[in-house]
Amino acid sequence: MIEEIRIQNLGVIGRAHVQLGPGLTVLTGETGAGKTMVLTALSLLLGGKADPATVRTQAQAAAVEGRVVLPADAPALVRAEEAGAELDDDGSLLLVRTVGAGGDGGSGRSRAFVGGRSVPQAVLGELAQALVTVHGQADQARLRSPAHQREALDAFVGPQHRETLGRYRTAWAERARVDTELTELVERAQDRSREAELLRLGLGEVERVDPQPGEDVALAEEAERLAHAEDLRAAASGAHAALTGDEDGGTDAVSAAAVVEHARRLLDQAGTHDPTLAALATRVAEAGYLLADASTELGAYLEDLQADPRRLEVVHQRRAELGTLTRSYGADVAQVLEWAAASGLRLLELEGGDQRIEELRATRDGLDASIAELARTLTLGRAEAAQRLADVVSQELTGLAMAGAQLQVVVEPADAPGPHGADRVEMLLVPHAGAPARPLGKGASGGELSRVMLALEVALATAPHDDEARPGTFVFDEVDAGVGGRAAIEIGRRLAELARGSQVLVVTHLAQVAAFGDRHLVVTKSTSDGVDVVTESDVRPVEGEDRVRELARMLSGQDDSQAARTHAAELLELSSVGR
Repeated sequence: MIEEIRIQNLGVIGRAHVQLGPGLTVLTGETGAGKTMVLTALSLLLGGKADPATVRTQAQAAAVEGRVVLPADAPALVRAEEAGAELDDDGSLLLVRTVGAGGDGGSGRSRAFVGGRSVPQAVLGELAQALVTVHGQADQARLRSPAHQREALDAFVGPQHRETLGRYRTAWAERARVDTELTELVERAQDRSREAELLRLGLGEVERVDPQPGEDVALAEEAERLAHAEDLRAAASGAHAALTGDEDGGTDAVSAAAVVEHARRLLDQAGTHDPTLAALATRVAEAGYLLADASTELGAYLEDLQADPRRLEVVHQRRAELGTLTRSYGADVAQVLEWAAASGLRLLELEGGDQRIEELRATRDGLDASIAELARTLTLGRAEAAQRLADVVSQELTGLAMAGAQLQVVVEPADAPGPHGADRVEMLLVPHAGAPARPLGKGASGGELSRVMLALEVALATAPHDDEARPGTFVFDEVDAGVGGRAAIEIGRRLAELARGSQVLVVTHLAQVAAFGDRHLVVTKSTSDGVDVVTESDVRPVEGEDRVRELARMLSGQDDSQAARTHAAELLELSSVGR
């Protein structure tokens, strides 16, 4: 239930506080007084589109705040908590929407808050589906739509039917996904075959060459060494001779190792008298060890070093083989091996395409069978409920001063199954006895559509449903347009009956409807600095004589007309709801 709405700088409303309650609340006022802006504010709270043009002139932004009270297990409350909302101390949920002014000095941006937490606008829309059902003159146009008529029938059937419809739509969506994948696989069969053949050729070439990790780097080093074997031998031999004192090295048999050892002994002897020289002796000894190691390694290097033209030819040939791979499949052997691994997996996927096609066809056949069975169940539920809905609505239409009027709900096979089943639902109206049945979209007037829509709501409100199926608040925006007299009284009576189990807010221009309200709010305009504005004091509840005066104004345009006041009092006496 919506407890209250606070509005600031929206259209003609400077600041307003609309207090609501259970039962039927009627909202009246002169044309242009601001009733529409109250509904615009409610629309913003429910995730409706924000229009910067609705921001009051010279204001930087408009703000709407609503307080909602929900049961602890209400779906809307669960969704709000998922979005991070926090409840107030009294257990109510606060909804806030701001709209920036467009043009100079304004961003035109809209922001939404639920329970103190900033949320996307779409979250408000999700909450609205579980909170409020809004009916206006635009909804009369939607009632002409076969899709809207089908939705109304589905809502009437019951919760088990809606669960079946949910399963059907899930299966239908999955079937569409499977069919898309299957079509793509079949259409691309030739491309996949060509790709697989190219991969086989490439993998075959890689398998024939059989590159090893790091082989290209090792062969490059070996080729460089073999190509300069004599230069390497001369350098290593000369260095070895210099270290060991080999006469062939041209050092007169004086080795670097011997010179270092001589220096070490001198320092070692003197080091007993000076710690500095002792430390240096240690370092020189370490240098001697390093020279000895280097000498040993050079000797081993000379023994292994060979100038082998045949081996060099083999290395060049192997590098050429690897080069054919790296030119086609990667910059080096590592990348070639990575390509081979990925291509092997891709080839398995391509070769499994035919199997995948068969799997998808089997899945599609299974889904088709499931969809057909679910569609039959939906058709049975709709066909069984169609007559019941027609009877209930027709009975309501009789009470709404449309004696002899009948609603017919026709369920026929659709040209092809769709995401909502295999049925075409159409509502036909017989406006009076002897008249032909005509589709709501063609033959019904605005006043007739208003009454049909209200009758449908009463029927749906009394239909079997679960807690999530029907919102607890209904809003009607001048759905009584085009009617009057007895029909208007009956509309008020039906609205009051609907309000026995739900919160109902009605914006009306008919006194016959307003008289049935449990709470009557009047919106007026005042003038401030020559500009029309609605302030806190301009949205007020009326009772007693004030209410009689307002109803008289609605009846005759003159609140001081004695005849109108008498008629207003009679209307209040006729209404038993809210008295």
